[in-house]
Parts: sequence; C-alpha cells; structure tokens
Amino acid sequence: MILEGKVTSGIGTAKIWVKKIEDIFQEKLDIRLFPGTLNIKLNREYDVKPDIIIPPEKYGGTQNVFVQNCNIRNNSINEIQKAFIVRAEKNANKNGDHNTDIVEIVSDINFREKYNLKDNDLISIEIF
Repeated sequence: MILEGKVTSGIGTAKIWVKKIEDIFQEKLDIRLFPGTLNIKLNREYDVKPDIIIPPEKYGGTQNVFVQNCNIRNNSINEIQKAFIVRAEKNANKNGDHNTDIVEIVSDINFREKYNLKDNDLISIEIF
C-alpha cells in the first residue's frame, strides 16, 4: 500500500516524546532515532496498523504508542528510507493533537535536512 501526502509542520512536542521512546527503538529495532518527527498530511485518513505497541509504563507516558513499519520515498530523487509511523493512542482515537490524516514519521535521520524538504513537498509512504 502506498500513502501519499505533503510535508507539514508539527506542533513542536515530538522531541520530548521521541526521547522517551528512543531506548525502546534501540532495544527492539536496533535503531537510534533522530529526535523529532516528519509530519505528513495525507490525502485521506489512515488508521495505523501497529507492528509494535509501546505501553505507557515502558516510556513513562499515559497511553499506548502505535508503531508501524514503513518506507519513505522521496519522489524528487527516487530514494527510499526505512522509517516508522508513530501514533499516540489518543490521536488514533481522534481525541488528540492530530487528525488521522496526519502521520508522524520517525527514523534515524532528519528527513528535512537530508532531503531538503519543506512544507508542501510531496512524499510517498510505502506500507508493508
């Protein structure tokens, strides 16, 4: 499945939450996360189908964090990067800071810097 959307700015709190879950990613997936997310506004709503669920007691939070494997395709240079969609349970339940047409992507890179991305740039997300 391919999801398509545009890069969009977030609300600026992802650094705090990524810091809380980075050890779990290192332990379970052997990846050191960049401290932030790439937000993508999809052209439709999307329900995350988690490959991993991080319970609140594992990271000191108040809700589950759903994690789904994906690849990000930079359409302008045709390059693929391994990544993960992360969604707080409150967002999945449509009670959070983001609607379900926004996905937050984490990886070991700064997408905006590496690919010179700016708001409204097109991105494809491959779900497998």
